[in-house]
Formats: sequence, C-alpha cells, structure tokens
Amino acid sequence: MPSSKPWLRLADITDNSRKILAYTEGMTYAEFVANEMAADASERCISRISEAAVKLGSFAEELLPGHDWQAIRGIGNILRHDYEDVMLPRIWELIKKNIQPLLRDIELAIEAHEAADK
Repeated sequence: MPSSKPWLRLADITDNSRKILAYTEGMTYAEFVANEMAADASERCISRISEAAVKLGSFAEELLPGHDWQAIRGIGNILRHDYEDVMLPRIWELIKKNIQPLLRDIELAIEAHEAADK
C-alpha cells in the first residue's frame, strides 16, 4: 500500500543517502571493505532507502522517472533475504554511482514541493 505521506518517505531517502555519503566520504573501495562499520551501516541505510521506495509506490516513478525504482526496491529484498549473496563491490558501486544523483534529484523535488506550498 503506498504511503499516505510520500514527502516523508522521500525525506527518509534523503536522510539515509546523506548518512551513506558521510560514512563513506573520502574512502577508497579498499578502505570501505576494511571498515566493517561503514560497510554495515551503509547496507542498513540502503535497506531503509529500499523500504521507503516500496512505500512510495508509483509516486516515485511519477515524480522521478529517471531512476530505476524497481532496482531500488529490489535491493532491499536482496539485503534481507539473500544477504550471503551481497557482495561489497556491488554495494560500493551502488553508493558511488547512484546515491548522489538520487539524493540531488529528491532534494530538488522536495524544494519545488515546499516552494509550491508557500
């Protein structure tokens, strides 16, 4: 069932994206792998992002069609059910390629929404 508060779910995604970026700031892949706390925390934040995306339902695709929402939702299932198959290179690639653009686009959408409400 889609969230009755989609803007709060988007805020959840931005909060968790910022945390991931803070946990991994300035790290190389080797440093990420060596830092179990950063890797585990990042995985947990990715799981939260996925859950928020599930709760957004089709609102996500309507608002931000340039992102692969099916994959964003799906990574949560992988993290919850196939965690032994989660490979740190995949998590690292997701962080480096997808988190910043997703965060930027959601922040812009939230700003536009807040401006329209004024």
